[in-house]
Amino acid sequence: MRRAVELSAAGTADGIVTAPISKAALAAAGSPFPGHTEMLSDFTATHPPVMMLAGPDLRVVPLTIHVAIAEVPALLTRELVEVQLGIVHRGLRRFFGIEKPRIALCGLNPHAGEEGMFGQEEIEVLGPAIAALRKRGVDARGPFPADTVFRRAVAGEFDAVAAPTHDQALIPIKLLHFDKAVNVTLGLPLVRTSPDHGTAPDIAGQGVASPASMIAAIRLCRRDGDAVPRGTRNFLILHDV
Repeated sequence: MRRAVELSAAGTADGIVTAPISKAALAAAGSPFPGHTEMLSDFTATHPPVMMLAGPDLRVVPLTIHVAIAEVPALLTRELVEVQLGIVHRGLRRFFGIEKPRIALCGLNPHAGEEGMFGQEEIEVLGPAIAALRKRGVDARGPFPADTVFRRAVAGEFDAVAAPTHDQALIPIKLLHFDKAVNVTLGLPLVRTSPDHGTAPDIAGQGVASPASMIAAIRLCRRDGDAVPRGTRNFLILHDV
């Protein structure tokens, strides 16, 4: 991975495509990083990286990634939301050619907190962050109830949906675009994509695994898919760390 970053920085490669990685295996090997995204963040001195899953009809962003649900409320700060949605705004313009991105933020709690009945995060953190972003010219809206906002995005109302937790964001896109979605890391000084799924060791060697998401990741890195028309020329495909 370090070599891939060096080649990208030198201009030898225009992008990096990473294959699925076992986070449990990484931990067992003593790696300080839980995944490729965190490695790339460290190796490029870029903080924080933002993970976007992009499919034909839906793009999603988890504001927290590989952490326990119990840790999310403490991590969910106004600064986190403002910084990450700012990166999403710039990424949608740069990589997807959307001149005026529309970003929705879903709530952490049921019914987006129901005006404080089910939690204060929407009132104390998410709402003020959205207001601050809008003052800076970012078309961010919400927080909206998580059980309806993704449907609105698929219908064309939003260009991306950000969610406080990993599973809030990834469940709808994997349900809708499991073989077509691509993991795009925003906020890095290089282009990085990967499939939207894990290593699936339970079906290894059986000839039944689908290559569709990996193919989609390669196409998006080359930028020759429907979403991003212009193409990069050279890219690296990494199958290990």
